[in-house]
Amino acid sequence: KESFTAAMSGYGNTTVWLVVAAFLIAGAMIRTGLGRRIALGCVVKFGKTTLGLGYATAVAEFILGPAIPSNTARGGGVMAPIVNSLARTLGSSPEDQPKRAGEYLMLNGAHINLITAAMFLTGMAANGLVAEAAVGLGKGIEFGWMTWLKGSIVPGLASLLLLPWFLFKLLKPELQDAKAAQNKAKEQLSEMGAWTRGEKIMLGVFVLLLVLWASGKVHGMHTGVVALVGVLVLLLTGTEKWEDITGNKEAWDAMIWLGGMVCMAGLLKEHGFIAWFANTMEGKVSGMGALATALALALVYFYSMYSFSMLTGHITAMVAAFLALAIAAGAPPMLMVALL
Repeated sequence: KESFTAAMSGYGNTTVWLVVAAFLIAGAMIRTGLGRRIALGCVVKFGKTTLGLGYATAVAEFILGPAIPSNTARGGGVMAPIVNSLARTLGSSPEDQPKRAGEYLMLNGAHINLITAAMFLTGMAANGLVAEAAVGLGKGIEFGWMTWLKGSIVPGLASLLLLPWFLFKLLKPELQDAKAAQNKAKEQLSEMGAWTRGEKIMLGVFVLLLVLWASGKVHGMHTGVVALVGVLVLLLTGTEKWEDITGNKEAWDAMIWLGGMVCMAGLLKEHGFIAWFANTMEGKVSGMGALATALALALVYFYSMYSFSMLTGHITAMVAAFLALAIAAGAPPMLMVALL
């Protein structure tokens, strides 16, 4: 009985359910067409040039980032099809003249997606696991949606402003004028017609989620609970059908795998493995100094991603141990959370 309870403990974790809700909300954003409408609107507004298309992608990701808590769904389900379509409209594809515009647009979109994933606590499904690991260290760390944003907003905005320009200078796309892509976006936006009831409700849920996440200290609701409230509103209003919820394969796959990984991470901590690892390694890095230790661990953590196929798995497996080790060596807790 105790073994079964321990094995199932991860499935009651609020962060796991935040991830599930993230995929469900992302699915609704795609099905209603709101994400596509916002992205196309940004292209129409900023996309006169190829560089402008790069910034249009950044603006769209910045708007959608906090309210689609899955960077995979946001990038692959909303942004990538639009960016790919625009590149092909400009006569550029992987097989034909990629340097004309497509190479720049696709690389820019991929890296912008990762920036917005890091900017918001709800920008990526696994961010909640980082916050939870930090709080679990018992160092008086408190992590809410606004706390995360306060630390990320300046470097995040700086990255969004610089990256499209930097990649533009580095890759030197052959085509500068992107009016054809802008006109294509106008056509696609026109084809979508007037706002539907589903889009309006989805926009309302979008705003509701942002307000509740930003005011977490006032009402005390966990980000996962807030996300589930959003899913409930979508169900009760008929914006999403029960079949849409049960048919979201990515959401339930994430629950099965992530619940198990959270369970294992909790048991490793409970049985002293994390503390043992931190104490064992502390002596090996203690002479480096707190800042040097923090930077060294951040580099090891960064390059260890090559051994993993998904960010969520990487975070679940490694972030708690690396945080414990860094803090044991005297590194500032909030700095380590930001670096990792």
